Amino acid sequence: MPRMTIAEAIRQAIREEMRRDPTVFCIGEDIGIEGGFGGPFTVTLGLAEEFGHDRILDTPVSEILIAGAAIGAAIAGMRPIAEVQYADFIFCMMDQIVNEATKMTYMSGGTVKVPMVIRAPVGATGRGAQHAQSIEGFFTHVPGLKVICPATPYDAKGLLKTAIRDDNPVLVLEHKLLYGSKGARSERAALSLVEEVPEEEYFIPFGKAVVCREGRDITVVANLLMLYRALEAAEILEKEGISLEVIDPRTLVPFDYETVIASVAKTSRLMIVEEDTRRNGWGAEVAAQVTEDAFYYLDAPVKRVATYDVPIPFSPVMERYVIPSVERIVEEARRLMSS
Repeated sequence: MPRMTIAEAIRQAIREEMRRDPTVFCIGEDIGIEGGFGGPFTVTLGLAEEFGHDRILDTPVSEILIAGAAIGAAIAGMRPIAEVQYADFIFCMMDQIVNEATKMTYMSGGTVKVPMVIRAPVGATGRGAQHAQSIEGFFTHVPGLKVICPATPYDAKGLLKTAIRDDNPVLVLEHKLLYGSKGARSERAALSLVEEVPEEEYFIPFGKAVVCREGRDITVVANLLMLYRALEAAEILEKEGISLEVIDPRTLVPFDYETVIASVAKTSRLMIVEEDTRRNGWGAEVAAQVTEDAFYYLDAPVKRVATYDVPIPFSPVMERYVIPSVERIVEEARRLMSS
């Protein structure tokens, strides 16, 4: 099997689906321009040469245009993949996503489908407050929208193929530091994530979490970059006799509470680690649901480790301070064990 980065795995998923289905197309800013990078993080590199500019559509810098064109095309029977250069700009598309794409099927009694994918890079990478947000909390709140967050190349391909074939709007969140550490557009602090990705077709169903590390003392639920920081914290704490069970939810809507609660029944403690801000983040919903459904399994209050409730600072030192670090996860786990 070929070894791929997340960016390469996403590109391969798009390529396979476009070859299979002529109604699949990509739309976004700078995704197919000659001599370009293939979008901000190289995901669409080379696709215009294979499929032409009528299926790899470059737009002006106008997220409102991208959203409107994608939603209209989806309603008309196409399967658009809309790329937002940075997730922060998705707020320009908010009305169309929340009031149109996610409601049309309901309002039409099921006669109208909106099979569209929106891809959005998230996470802080030294770009300041307007290019660094993790937006999960805003969109897990929206009925009718599925939200997925692949953290490995294998998951990225399998989840995206599932998303493209879904008849509902799907938001795909991709962390900038997980695309891969090679290539002209790699981030300086990017993780070197390369793994074998099957060439044959496969799909990963939504709502199925994966236990990345088994443990006995604390269940840790973490997504995207925070998954890797939680796994690193688990290695440190193991030397102290504290065993973390680390779960990657993979999809936030739908969410796999069954796997999380089964783990909490074993460990009796729950920690949620997210790069979204703490107030009303997706972790707050998970904490509430687990407390509601599995209160008597818990030996301590649920712990949330999240970005502090401030705009992401431009200063590298301050950015590192507000985003959950390995050290903060370790310290909070120690406190949780003493609760």
